[in-house]
Amino acid sequence: MIIVDNKLNARELNNNPIKVGVIGAGEMAKGLINQITKHTPGMKVVATYNRSLERPINAYKVAEIKDYKIVETEIEFQKAIDSNMSVITQNLDLLIKSKNIDIVVDMTGSIEFSAKLTIDAINNKKDILSFNAELDATLGPILKYKADKAGVQYSVAEGDQPGVTLNLYRFVKQMGFKPLVCGNIKGMLDEYRTPTTQENFAKQWGMSPVMATNFADGTKVSCEQACIANATGMKVAKRGMLGYKSKDHIDNLTGLYDVKELEKLGGIVDFIIGAKPGPGVFVYATSDDPLSIKYLDYGKLGKGPLYSFYIPYHLLFFEIPISIARMVDFNDTIVAAKAGPVVEVITIAKTDLKEGDVIDEIGGYKTYGICENSDISRKENLLPIGLAEGCKILKDIPKDQVLTFKDVEFPSGRLCNQLWNEQIELFN
Repeated sequence: MIIVDNKLNARELNNNPIKVGVIGAGEMAKGLINQITKHTPGMKVVATYNRSLERPINAYKVAEIKDYKIVETEIEFQKAIDSNMSVITQNLDLLIKSKNIDIVVDMTGSIEFSAKLTIDAINNKKDILSFNAELDATLGPILKYKADKAGVQYSVAEGDQPGVTLNLYRFVKQMGFKPLVCGNIKGMLDEYRTPTTQENFAKQWGMSPVMATNFADGTKVSCEQACIANATGMKVAKRGMLGYKSKDHIDNLTGLYDVKELEKLGGIVDFIIGAKPGPGVFVYATSDDPLSIKYLDYGKLGKGPLYSFYIPYHLLFFEIPISIARMVDFNDTIVAAKAGPVVEVITIAKTDLKEGDVIDEIGGYKTYGICENSDISRKENLLPIGLAEGCKILKDIPKDQVLTFKDVEFPSGRLCNQLWNEQIELFN
């Protein structure tokens, strides 16, 4: 990103790198560590936390970090940092509390763990960047509120669709156009995919089968679009979004939407399956300025009333260092809720659920998630997918039926439920 590179180059010249703590050491975290170490001047991975040691050791090996130490105590941690070594630890507190770390980056996928991590970071006056759209779609408004109140930053990172879309949204808005659709271009969607059907694909890319299922069954795109909705104030046009299918180029599909309907809703988030170029994101915007309209036509964007802007990729961990620098050096939030929830991701039965069943994780065998406007979700007491894992089913639920809070019994003592209740009380 322009301007960020100059700032990072100056840090490199002054030997004053941004000091990053990475939480998690899965495939995306490994990519981030590699990207910072090999390709990002003015930034350093100071420490990595993971529950087991094998993955972070492998990640450091891939990134060619040879000068590191495995530590468990504050004294060992500080000694290693003072010796300019990178650290691997199974003690999360060392990263959260260290004054030698400028920002922590959450590269895990769990709702409950990430919620605890984020609250701990906020309580310890530490900026936190998240790569967890599921967390933000569920609890983003309360986490942003708490971060603001504590005087620290919370944001979702670039690299996944929400960050790329918000960059495009801001770019379009800055030019004086009015964004009315923030969209995601998906290759496929099948709500009934499972970790069994996705096993081979997951193995090919070194990801877990549940992560691959989360992408395929539509839950991931729903969470991503909910993040965007809550950051922009946009809604969904209907439960589950419109989700058109087309093999045409995204530039040619503006006619799918009615501008008056879009304006009535204040803009919408949506997705289109099969369109070109994919995968990517798009923003459809309008303008009422005659001179803008004239020169949009001259620039080959057509005669309106909707104009197509798109980015034909999202670049995963490659982009996260840009987000780190934007937060640390420019106090710039990439994706975070404006206020209270606007869109939620609700829970749908993927198969017939029986009384006594326990719901498995997102991307599992039992449920999938779709978007619904928050006012409707609360009126109907619908269960967010981010709270569904571990819940016990209290009565038989047929396939494709939406679940409510009355249909389940929650595990006791979960922070995510506590934060959800706070969020509802604060904003509703």
